[in-house]
Amino acid sequence: MNPDALSAALLAVIAPLAEARRPGAAADLTVADLPLERPRNRDHGDWASNAALKLGKAVGANPREFAQEIATALADAEGIASVEVAGPGFINIRLEAGAAGALAKTIVEAGAAFGTNTSRADEIINLEFVSANPTGPIHLGGTRWAAVGDALARILASQGAQVTREYYFNDHGAQIDRFARSLVAAHEGRPTPEDGYGGGYIDDIARRVALAYQGDIDELEPAAKQEAFREIGVGLMFDEIKKSLHDFGVDFDVYFHENHLHETGAVERAVARLRELGHIYEADGATWLRSTEFGDDKDRVVIKSDGNPAYISGDLAYYLDKRERGFNRCIIMLGADHHGYVQRLMAMTAAFGDEPYVNLQILIGQMVNLVKDGQPVRMSKRAGTVVTLEDLVEIVGTDAARYALTRSSADSNLDVDLDVLQKRTNDNPVFYVQYAHARTHNVARNAASLGVTRDAFVPELLDHETESALLGALQEFPRVVAYAAEVREPHRVARYLEELAGLYHRWYDNCRVTPLGDEEVTDLHRTRLWLNDATGQVLRNGLTLLGVSAPERM
Repeated sequence: MNPDALSAALLAVIAPLAEARRPGAAADLTVADLPLERPRNRDHGDWASNAALKLGKAVGANPREFAQEIATALADAEGIASVEVAGPGFINIRLEAGAAGALAKTIVEAGAAFGTNTSRADEIINLEFVSANPTGPIHLGGTRWAAVGDALARILASQGAQVTREYYFNDHGAQIDRFARSLVAAHEGRPTPEDGYGGGYIDDIARRVALAYQGDIDELEPAAKQEAFREIGVGLMFDEIKKSLHDFGVDFDVYFHENHLHETGAVERAVARLRELGHIYEADGATWLRSTEFGDDKDRVVIKSDGNPAYISGDLAYYLDKRERGFNRCIIMLGADHHGYVQRLMAMTAAFGDEPYVNLQILIGQMVNLVKDGQPVRMSKRAGTVVTLEDLVEIVGTDAARYALTRSSADSNLDVDLDVLQKRTNDNPVFYVQYAHARTHNVARNAASLGVTRDAFVPELLDHETESALLGALQEFPRVVAYAAEVREPHRVARYLEELAGLYHRWYDNCRVTPLGDEEVTDLHRTRLWLNDATGQVLRNGLTLLGVSAPERM
């Protein structure tokens, strides 16, 4: 019996009991009002509900007495072994072995679809992440967003959302000018400008710009020469960024150029829209957004007194552009140094008539530190000042890098221990999960060689305590993924996989799928093969959501 079926059974029992006590009390009652939880102590059963505590007052009943009524009625439901009341009114439910074990076959038959649904089909999501300036290789902060953002996109899509991965290509502004001046200085053999960019990659890009230019770039006037280095250099740098991300397993559907906003009049259109809505005014020769009306700490200059657009003007134009492209959910991932932008962006959202934190969501990511031999790793051979995506992948590989960056909440600082990630032991979380998956395939191969097949399935035979625990965890996978999508936290899937791997390893140590010696193959072996394969399927589905491979041999 899956959680949805159990919730339905619970509703079928509670609704008439509630009506009997207080007519109309169950009129609007749904399964969403009857949450189920997995007890931390498995001795308390397979599922627990606090429905009686939630509904006791509404139906005019003592919660514990109401819980006892529910327990008595629910105990007769198909697939229920026993129901007990604990404490002030908690309902502990234990399933019959057959009802619990049936899940193994359900998972195997569902395959890659297990854990997916269409609950978010009405969400058309623009997920913007990484968006690193094209002035150098992707640093660790951007690498973390690449891993987390791609995993979040996969998770949201698994729940039916239409997700567009978007990279905001910042090719407009002062940092691009500094990049161009740094390239020119490197080409001419001069020191890096004081406000410029250093590192071996600058020398490399500068050399390639000179080779790519049609003619002798040194014959150009200084301004034209810098423009040539800017245009060609930015293109070359961004090509490298896209290749690094692709090799990391991250590809974007849209690469949006900031210049597009300024070249197409998008800023002017956004200001005009806000003016129509009555939220723009003029003062001190500048154009202002009346953002304090929407919770901002001060009004924001949109067009400066010299006629040039202020920084926020690009945000206004870009947000409106996304909404006009049909996205009803815009999610932006930003680094910790952008925390102060959240309030003004939410004010902007409200000014356009949208709902802050719904039509626009901001996810803030914290810093990543690499540690090796107990000491921080700070320098990149190529970038000079920061550790890059390529540095991390070169040391530990793509799978370990992606998993390590995804398994912790993005809003917490993260120390990545390179020594741990290079180990092929259970101390390494990604190895632990991948090895569990590979082990399920090894068991299946051994089973096939000994004539154990899935031509019989007797779920009530799965009654060992480790089987009960494993089935309970497998049952949780759809809920874990759905919740990860709801709260935008992919790390919940990773932590679930680690728990599942641990339960599988314990089951493997206690329950054999293959016969020993001259033992005959029995239905117990065949049924356990279903459970083995179901576990492998869920591990594979979870790793896929994180963009991590699921090897069949290790």
